[in-house]
Amino acid sequence: MIDLIIVLAVLIAAYMAWNIGANDVANAMGTSVGSGALTLRRAIIVAAVFEFLGAVLFGSHVTDTIRKGVLDFGDDETLRQYSNQLMYGFMAALLAAAIWLTVATKWGLPVSTTHSIVGGVIGMGLYIRPSSVNWGKVLEIVLSWVASPLLGAILAFLSFWVIKRVIMEHEDPVRRTRNVAPILALPTFFVLGLALQFKGLKGFYSNLDSSGYIIKENWLPAKNGTSFNPLVEGAWIPINALLVSLGIGIIASLILYFVLRRYEFKEEGYAGVERVFIWLQVITACYVAFAHGANDVANAIGPMAAIYQIANDGYIAAEATVPIGLLLLGGAGITVGVATWGYKVMDTIGKKITHITPSRGFAAEFGAATTVLIFSMPFLAVPISTTHTLVGAVVGVGLAGGASAVDFRVFAKIAASWVASLPVAGVGAVVFYILFGLNVTNVLFVSIISIGMVIYVMTRPEYDGAESSAPIVVSEMPMGESNPDAAKSVFQVFHEHAAAVEVTVGHMLAAVTDAVSDNDPSASIKATQDAELDADAIKAEIRNMLGTGVRLAVNKTAFLHMLARQDRIADYAQNVAEQLSFRELYRDEEARSRLLAMAEMVSETVSKYEETVGVLREFANSGFAKKKSGALRELIREVNLLEHQADEAEVAAASHVFSGGDDEPLAAMHMYRVLQRLDDVANACEKAANAFLPIVYN
Repeated sequence: MIDLIIVLAVLIAAYMAWNIGANDVANAMGTSVGSGALTLRRAIIVAAVFEFLGAVLFGSHVTDTIRKGVLDFGDDETLRQYSNQLMYGFMAALLAAAIWLTVATKWGLPVSTTHSIVGGVIGMGLYIRPSSVNWGKVLEIVLSWVASPLLGAILAFLSFWVIKRVIMEHEDPVRRTRNVAPILALPTFFVLGLALQFKGLKGFYSNLDSSGYIIKENWLPAKNGTSFNPLVEGAWIPINALLVSLGIGIIASLILYFVLRRYEFKEEGYAGVERVFIWLQVITACYVAFAHGANDVANAIGPMAAIYQIANDGYIAAEATVPIGLLLLGGAGITVGVATWGYKVMDTIGKKITHITPSRGFAAEFGAATTVLIFSMPFLAVPISTTHTLVGAVVGVGLAGGASAVDFRVFAKIAASWVASLPVAGVGAVVFYILFGLNVTNVLFVSIISIGMVIYVMTRPEYDGAESSAPIVVSEMPMGESNPDAAKSVFQVFHEHAAAVEVTVGHMLAAVTDAVSDNDPSASIKATQDAELDADAIKAEIRNMLGTGVRLAVNKTAFLHMLARQDRIADYAQNVAEQLSFRELYRDEEARSRLLAMAEMVSETVSKYEETVGVLREFANSGFAKKKSGALRELIREVNLLEHQADEAEVAAASHVFSGGDDEPLAAMHMYRVLQRLDDVANACEKAANAFLPIVYN
């Protein structure tokens, strides 16, 4: 019977570990995938490796059985009296939390695995012994829903603001990156080093302390520091931890300095800047995955360790020794979860809240790591969620580009799932505890039914109209040639559409030239039509990208308006070419000369517009740096001037047709129609360029 209980508990714990990998892995890799720093496949491999290593090598061999101190049974004797009930209660809490995480992952909602298991523990504790719940700890958890995302957002916003001001707005951003990046690396890796020790390696240090190798207080802040008082003894960072983190920061800074001195940038402009931040972001992502595996594996094996202790020893203690086999189980479960379902929450973190570039992703991860470090200090000692913190940091980075860059509807859904975690897991734990009835046979029966329902949920197709959760993440960065495996950004494809429009106009100009020269324009007319179809295909591609839930740096409605305006240029160019197929051009040589001159001027206007789109793309990639804003405004002005010149050419040509040309009414009207369609092309350029102004002045 005892063996069956342990087997069932192991299966439930493995299922919980799977959910930890499937949901919480977004903390480590969501921004990296969203920015294009890592492809989805590589991100899964990296996350799986570092999550497993962190869980197995540095997961605590001694863990608290009452998660985060939310239950207090008084003395050890009282705790032992409730050991049998708690054994079934922990299995109920694990199963309830795991099922809630499955539902959240199904819909791509990043929730806290820690808060989920804590909610389950609170629920079963209330049912078993209502007075056991430590409401002070529960209040701290609830407050963390607001505090940690808010601080993460503020720090991420400030981090990206510094990057933007210091690097993006410099005349030579690549050269400035060479000089500044090593300086940024020092505080970054100093913070990461401290956070790694206090969050990921605290269990490892505890193991070394219990083995007599070190004195833990020399490496970790003392737990007995008074809350919200940084002046008490033991509240500050031990000198050993400071020195280790400082050493990590100095080494990382020096390595980056020498690498940048020798690295020949193939990318120019902001693509070169983002190349450096790719390196930094990949490293920070590896850190987050490693620390997450070392720290959060306890969410699965902590309750499992308690069940194991009760089944074998007949009682439960405040802490339990974790066999290495359970650590391997937790690490393997997390790894499988990452590989199978991890992309769903990555999709939300990296794509649907706001657009992410390596520099933005780096700022978000730095802000999140700093927040985790601050709240890990004993003068706060608030149990925060890394998930909540990182989501807040992503929102903060998005707000650096304006409120329109953040999809607050997605964030509202995420926040609602946070609030639901505690009560849903708690109620679920109570339901499962009642169904278990302190009977192992019932546990087996209920677990089989629950697992069956989970399989049904996992395999059920998405309902019609739901946003796709396909593992395709689009980033807003100019990776193109430098990273061919990275997905194209929307602005990059928008630029490709502008280039296709220019090609369409080029074929139209060839058709006009042929007609003016009395050559057969049919081939050029057909080429114009084909080019317009190519532009339409790219337009459809952009709309499909937006339909997957990708978040732009600008308002989506405004962007679709920009796309429609741009596409009208190609449509009007096709109309010009088709007009030439109706009949032979007006025989007046002066009129033909004026027509050709106007067509060339329109083509010049379109070329200037395409240049404007290129600068618009750079403007978005720079985080809307002021220097690019000025350049964009100037190009828009030049497009308007060229359009005005085209208007004057159209008036002059039409005047000649009706006053100075030969008296051929039908031919004259046909010539006038061609001139009007050409003018429509120039007008479309002006309107398309002016559609960028809300972005410029936002």
